[in-house]
Amino acid sequence: MGSVAEAEGTVYLEDLEVKRKDVATLVSVPASRTETNPAIKATGAAVTGKRQRTLMEMVVGSAKTKGPEQASKKAKLTRTCSTISAGGSPSSSSPVVTTFGLQPLNSVPFSMQAFKDSLTEEQRRLLELECETMGKSWLKILKDEIKKHYFIDLKKFLWSEGVQGPDVKTNKVFPAPRNIYAWSNTPLGRVRVVIIGQDPYHGPGQAHGLCFSVPHGVAVPPSLRNIYAEIRAEYTQFSPPKHGNLTAWANSGVLLLNTALTVRNGDAGSHSKRGWETFTDKVIEVVDKYGGANLGGTNGVGRGIVFMAWGAWAAKRVEKLDKHPSPLSASRGFFGNGHFKAANDWLEARYGKDELIDWCKLDLEEPAQSP
Repeated sequence: MGSVAEAEGTVYLEDLEVKRKDVATLVSVPASRTETNPAIKATGAAVTGKRQRTLMEMVVGSAKTKGPEQASKKAKLTRTCSTISAGGSPSSSSPVVTTFGLQPLNSVPFSMQAFKDSLTEEQRRLLELECETMGKSWLKILKDEIKKHYFIDLKKFLWSEGVQGPDVKTNKVFPAPRNIYAWSNTPLGRVRVVIIGQDPYHGPGQAHGLCFSVPHGVAVPPSLRNIYAEIRAEYTQFSPPKHGNLTAWANSGVLLLNTALTVRNGDAGSHSKRGWETFTDKVIEVVDKYGGANLGGTNGVGRGIVFMAWGAWAAKRVEKLDKHPSPLSASRGFFGNGHFKAANDWLEARYGKDELIDWCKLDLEEPAQSP
């Protein structure tokens, strides 16, 4: 089955209450209501080196890869209305009410014991980490994905690299095994913004499972300093913290997802093309279906979320959400793009003021555990 975006139509416009057009973000929204909800998408420079790049490198240069024909394309707007069947919570004796073929998130059944019983002995060994550390709102939707051959092959590779379960320590791969799925501590039904990174920081002590984020006590990386500078430009009251821990955003419904979830010590990109990209593509597909499912006024499936895709590889991750993308130039760079206010403007129009992201609040330390 196709995604909700495919079933309902995805809304794409060139301007999101932002004066500048040169931005590098994407908003994907199922058009389940008739409001005109804009979305923006732009690609960045291609990945060419082994070292991790700054945000400026990710974004600047995209104009060099865009031809006049591509730059002149107009965004596509599709709007449809939906009606939801009324009914109570599903039970074993009553049919499950679905919306666009999707079962409401909270009514999707899941038994950890039944799932473990369905695994072979090898799968139980390889998937112990996922069973123990992945947020349950994600695991119940991704349980079939992690049993696929490509994912088992990925886990065999990681086992050979030293990732051999939740409690086996290794200094060869980052982040620590228990932090690989830290992003999933943001409950699926509460996600309303997705920020996509590339791969984890490859220096000791830096990566902790949230893209662009580092634990307290670790120097703020250049890319995150650029993010802080942009927030400061949009919200003058923001005082950039001396730390780089973005857990507060994760607790607020911002999914901080890297494209690859692990990396070899000191070797940027070393775990790319091993299967993580396929898995995180599935994660994005799941968010497209269920992101925001538990926000006010929803019916158990997604009503639209904001994707911030900085760089060509990130744009590739979300391109399937729109069959007719309209890439915009990012020739003026990352600064001044207005992403953060634009995201909140859209969230307020879609969900109301109670669902805004407080981009200026970064004082929490540990992610809230998802149910």
